[in-house]
Amino acid sequence: MNTEKRLTKAYKEATIEYFDKDSKYIIFSDIHRGDDSVSDEFARNQAIFLHALNHYYNNGYILVEAGDGDELWEHKNFKHIRLAHKDVFIAMKKFYDEGRLRILYGNHNIFLKNLDYVRNNYYQFYDEYEQKKVDLFKGLKPIEALVLKHRVTDQEILIVHGHQGDFINDQFWYVSMLLLRYFWRFLHVVGFENPSSPARNMYKRHKVEKNYNKWIKKHKIMLICGHTHRAKFPKKGELPYFNTGCCINTRGIPGIEIANDQVLMVDWRIKADDSGVMHIERTVVRGPEPIEIYDIRNTNINTVKTPTMQMQ
Repeated sequence: MNTEKRLTKAYKEATIEYFDKDSKYIIFSDIHRGDDSVSDEFARNQAIFLHALNHYYNNGYILVEAGDGDELWEHKNFKHIRLAHKDVFIAMKKFYDEGRLRILYGNHNIFLKNLDYVRNNYYQFYDEYEQKKVDLFKGLKPIEALVLKHRVTDQEILIVHGHQGDFINDQFWYVSMLLLRYFWRFLHVVGFENPSSPARNMYKRHKVEKNYNKWIKKHKIMLICGHTHRAKFPKKGELPYFNTGCCINTRGIPGIEIANDQVLMVDWRIKADDSGVMHIERTVVRGPEPIEIYDIRNTNINTVKTPTMQMQ
């Protein structure tokens, strides 16, 4: 099934959530929380991510994980991921308990499509210190797609992971998972890259992004996704394709914020001040721009430029 069909299906079956100028969202994707072993690329950014979560919690944001939050392809036992990043899950639980957490599944945590899996792993866990079961995300219902619909203008924003229609990582995901879990995972540690991943394969990445743009051009809907691991914020006049980037590179953690009817891309990273003291800093790298300028429903699509495919 190609990207057009898969994205359209996801859009039609998406959870719809209404927003306005008072709504605040932070969207992260491709966190890939692992087991804190040498193959866990998120581990080096855990402190940055936790600091960012505390900032967004204290400022009233809704947290959206747009797929691949947990690295369930490499690690079949979620317990090891939860133990490795327990502070992150404690912070996420604060969002969840207040109804401010949205979890979408991607290809690397596609097991979340199975509610039995979610119930057995995410609802509760056994606290060895308290020696009893403790609630985590009890009642959690992960989704494939989220549509944010503006209360006033009816403008829609589709949020998905972005693997939809990527044959190797979508319909062929089980074989890809086995190859990663028992082969590429170990080769990656010594420098070899998995060619099936758009994050590692530039040709594949461009192909996936081209398919996103075709869908946007046809349906005239703003799209926010991840999957390619390449952050993207369109320039004025380009198709409204946004990409959150990923949380596992050494340059920090990018994310997309929606607040006050504006969209912006931010970057969280460790920096040193003039005295050499290290601290975590949030930087706005693109925007803010009014969301309404990305509403192309009444725009002559032939005048809209296709985004250039360079690193943003």
